[in-house]
Order: sequence, then structure tokens, then C-alpha cells
Amino acid sequence: MESAMILGFMFASLVLLMLTGAALAFVLGAIAFVSTILLWGPSALIVAVLNTFETMTSESLMAIPLYVLMASILQKSAIIDALYDAMETWFARLNGGLAVGTIAICTILAAMTGVVGAAVAAMGILALPSMLSRGYHPPLALGAICAGGTLGILIPPSVVTIVYAITAQISIGQMFAAGIVPGLILAGSYIAYIMIRTGISPELAPVPADLEDLPLREKLAKLKSLILPGLVVLGVLGSIYAGIATPTEAAAVGVLGAALSALLTRGLNVSMLSEAAADTLRVTAMILWITIGARAFISVFVATGGADSLLSFVEGLEASRWLVLAAMVAVLVFLGLFLDEIGIILLCVPVFLPIVKALGFDPLWFGVLFMITAQMAYITPPFGYTLFYLKGVLPKGIGIGQVYRGVVPFFLIQVAVLLLFAALPGLVTWLPEALSQAGR
Repeated sequence: MESAMILGFMFASLVLLMLTGAALAFVLGAIAFVSTILLWGPSALIVAVLNTFETMTSESLMAIPLYVLMASILQKSAIIDALYDAMETWFARLNGGLAVGTIAICTILAAMTGVVGAAVAAMGILALPSMLSRGYHPPLALGAICAGGTLGILIPPSVVTIVYAITAQISIGQMFAAGIVPGLILAGSYIAYIMIRTGISPELAPVPADLEDLPLREKLAKLKSLILPGLVVLGVLGSIYAGIATPTEAAAVGVLGAALSALLTRGLNVSMLSEAAADTLRVTAMILWITIGARAFISVFVATGGADSLLSFVEGLEASRWLVLAAMVAVLVFLGLFLDEIGIILLCVPVFLPIVKALGFDPLWFGVLFMITAQMAYITPPFGYTLFYLKGVLPKGIGIGQVYRGVVPFFLIQVAVLLLFAALPGLVTWLPEALSQAGR
């Protein structure tokens, strides 16, 4: 009974403290420490210290600051500007072409950086003014940028995917492979929607009559901007799947590739490296603090028998396993309205994954469903991160309400794709299985 009371205290305190706006890391840590003292006394806090030490010495976590540094260097160099220039040259004459090109650039940025903020901020600065100046319907332009930016969660190398793989104790390389096909299908779905909608209503994305049509030679010359990003992606993912490097070592390859790319484009200098290092320190510290707090919270939850009780309860239900899965996904979507994706992973995966395994589902496949719900959280009001990333660069006359309207169709596309992958797990698992067999 005492343990049950402590569990009730933990989750009631979690809800109440989160409503105050307190930082998730400190909320989880404080609840874990107080619960530990109430249950086992102050001397038991040594367990929290040992858990923290174990977490901070994990080799897999070393990949996080490296991938964040790689993303920051690429974002602050001139590479993204050159990519957008090439996209504008090739797609501008199509109905909805700039929006389609924006999704294409976001897909490339996802494979280069794996960080949502980099793509949304860059496209908000570069693509949004260009689309609006050509008479694009603002919600369409805004929705394309927000949705395209979230592809960095699913397409590798993704920091969120790394956190999930570490928490779920599955291969980072396998999770990377599992995200490739779903990420491309999702990007293709966005593009298909834009093309169909602008085909039906061309006034949403008009093509200027006086738009200059460059010779083919000049268009081909613009494609050279794809070389450096392609080499960075090849260096990171190719070294992993060729068996040359672990995901952590591949992250170091990515940092080197990003630095060399910035050097070749004359964007590498001491000031830029200093800003990139500061960004990396800030993001990494946030992730690690949440990790420490979540590990402490989940340790108490498991030690009090909460995980076993929940698993026994689910196993005793007569409901279909698909209904249980749907309930878990609904919880993830709901939490995405209020929490960031790292916190949701660290809080929910240790609780949900034993249930997923007990129901006979593949943790790798569930991980992709999890990543899609994280994407949904990024564009869902009121606290979707992409909405606020974009809000900072909105021109006068465009309010956040138009951003909300713009993301609705793309949110529905995410829901449809989520249902597709839930119904056809093979779309998710065939590439990791093929790569695993090829590596044997």
C-alpha cells in the first residue's frame, strides 16, 4: 500500500509541477529524490548517484553533442543558402514549386543535420519571403516549412532517434535504417499533397509570368551545391552501414565533414565555431539534465513495482493488442501537446516498451511510430516547437493563427502515414533486416 501511495504521489506531483511551467528535468529529479527518501530513507540516494554516473559514462550519449555540433556548423555556413538557390532555380516554374522545393531541401537538411530547428529557421529566413513575394497562400507556405522541418526527427542522423535507441536499448544503426523509408514516404506525401492542391487551385501558388528561365547549363551548374551535403550524408550513414564506424564514431566523421564543407564555402571562422560550440553546449546540457531526471524518476517507478503492476494490468485485459497500442499512441500524441520529445521518450519508453514486447510488437517498428508522434507534437498547437521557431521570422501582417491553419493538412497527413505504418510494419522493418543480413 505504501508503494502504491508513493506512485500516486509521484504522478500527481508530476502533473501539478508541470502545470507550473517548471523545467522537466528538475521536476523529475525532485520527485524522484523526495520519493526515494520517503520510501527508503536518505541513504538510498546513493542509488540515484550511481544511476547518474552510469548514464553520463554511456558511450552512446557521446554521439549527441557531436551530431548537434555538426548540425550547428552546417546551419551557420553558406551551404544551406546555396541549396535553396539551386532549389529555387529548378522548381520555381512549377505550380507549388517553391513549396515542393522547400520540402526537398528540408529532406536534405534532415539527412545532413537531424535537428528540426536548423531546417525550420533556415527555410523561414530563405524560403518564406520568396514564396510570399510570389503570391503563395500564406498558410500553405507556412505549413510546408513547419512540416518539412520535422523530417529531421525521423530521417537519420536524428538526435531524437539516438535518445530513443539508447533508452530502448536497441541498435542506433538499426533505428537509423528504420527511419529512412518512412521519412522518404512522409516527405513524398507532403509533396504529393502540395502538388495536388496547387493543381486544383493554382491561385494558391502562382507562377510569375515574367520569371526568367535559365539555360540548362546554368541549372546543372547550380546542382554542384548538392555535392558537399551529399558527401556529408555519405560519410555519416555510409560509414555506419558499411561497418566502418559505429554511430558515435560516424558522428565525429560528420563533424569533420561539416567543418571541411564550411571551410570550402569560406564559412569557417573562429566566431562561427564559437557560436556553434555554445549552441552545442546548451542543447546537450538540456538533453543530459532531462536524462538524469528521467532515469531517477523511472528507477523509483520500477523499484516500487509500478512497471510490473502496469504490465500485469495490461496482460490481464481482454482488449485487443491493437487497441492497447492505439491507447499508447494516443497518450504520446496527448503528451506532445505539453512536453518536448526528449522528455516524452525518457518518461514513456521505459514504461511502454515492456508492454510493446509483451504484446508481440517489434520495438524497432514501435520506435518509428513513436518518432512520427514526435513529429506531430512539433506542429501541434499550443506548444509545437516549429510554430515558435517560425514565429520569430514571420513578416508583418502574418500572425500565428495562419501558422496554425497551415499545419492542419500536414498534421492529417502525418496521422494517415502513422496508420499506414501501423497497418504495414514491413515498410519499416525490411530495410534494417536487409542491411543486417547483408552485414553478416
